[in-house]
Amino acid sequence: MSALQNFKRAGHSPTLFAAFLYFAFSCCIWVLNGALAPFISEAYHLTPAQKGLMLSIPIMAGALMRFPLGLLSQYIGRKNATLVEMGMIAVAMLYGFFMVKSYDDLLAMGVLLGIAGASFGVALSLGSGWFPPQYKGLAMGLVGAGNVGTAVSVLVAPPLAQAYGWQTVYAFAAAAILVPMLVMIIFAKEPPDVDAHASLREHVACLFEKDGWAFSLIYGVTFGGFIGLTTFLPTYYYDQFGVSKVQAGQLTMLAAFMGAAVRVVGGWLSDRWGGVNMLTFVLVVVAITLALIGMSSGSLVLTTLLLIVCFAALGAGNGALFQLVPLRWPAATAVAGSMIGEIGALGGGLVPNLMGLSKQHAGTYAWGFVVFAVLAVLMLGVMRVMQIRWTRTWAEKGGRARQAAVAGQDADPVHYQRV
Repeated sequence: MSALQNFKRAGHSPTLFAAFLYFAFSCCIWVLNGALAPFISEAYHLTPAQKGLMLSIPIMAGALMRFPLGLLSQYIGRKNATLVEMGMIAVAMLYGFFMVKSYDDLLAMGVLLGIAGASFGVALSLGSGWFPPQYKGLAMGLVGAGNVGTAVSVLVAPPLAQAYGWQTVYAFAAAAILVPMLVMIIFAKEPPDVDAHASLREHVACLFEKDGWAFSLIYGVTFGGFIGLTTFLPTYYYDQFGVSKVQAGQLTMLAAFMGAAVRVVGGWLSDRWGGVNMLTFVLVVVAITLALIGMSSGSLVLTTLLLIVCFAALGAGNGALFQLVPLRWPAATAVAGSMIGEIGALGGGLVPNLMGLSKQHAGTYAWGFVVFAVLAVLMLGVMRVMQIRWTRTWAEKGGRARQAAVAGQDADPVHYQRV
């Protein structure tokens, strides 16, 4: 039997697909203001700092909403939580179409776009909940590949905005979210790994542990870099290189698609090579490419090639980190994932602000890239220190799943909460 057949037999493929589609549509909507930024900036004559603030609000709002949604899923079920969220997204998009009339309204719309960004932890837990430990990295990578929705957004939204007006894109989004809602209702099933045996105190214990914060800070570079750069790049390409609004979206799509696609590879490689080993490689590549991007702002071709490499590393890093999460918190993966997603995604909110402030006060975007490269180096140091204890307690050398967990022999899953 092939590895793919083994993987499919180990879990529930329809639920995996429904979780992927839900996350993909959510990501698409989450970065809408980034995809539409050249149109919005022209309409309201925004300064670089105003652009940065406008683009950072959806990211930060989405980050702050992740943990409450993850906690809600523990009480009403992950499938039901996704349906509640998608209904709220539809209402938020209608607000954007009918009510946004000024820059202040646009900032409020950014908060509502954050509803879509709350989907991450629940989507991954729902999709991977049917799979045993040795396949969770791949399952989470497949669901996490829903990040491709960001690429779809920057590719599709600008032509729609050019043809029908940028606010009309919100109306299209309100209609589009009905597709994953129907798929979720018809095909998804609540996973059997319900955390009924773990108390609320055990669920939130990861909020007060060093490991939780280490994971969150690393994720702030990998996923924060991915979502922050995806949101900002249409503006960067439009301002820095003078390309058209539609071309800015197309160029951003090349990098965003690479980051989403490689996430699956990151999860798969981490199952075999180890999440710690994978993250070490990722953070080195991210730091180098970001620094080079800051120094290559005069070349459109070189910048685009470096961004593709950088996004590939960021995507692989996202898959690698969430290969480690269910190993560290097997009894509370949904809430731990939401907490890490919440804190980590806040890093994405730094990117547009760093870029906007760098441009406004230094006259160049280069320092924004350089600062984020330095953060990647710092997180590499944090991880290399922490992994010494990780590989002595809850993971094999390099960050692979312990053989006892692979064989389903964990007698005390709460043990992982206490190491």
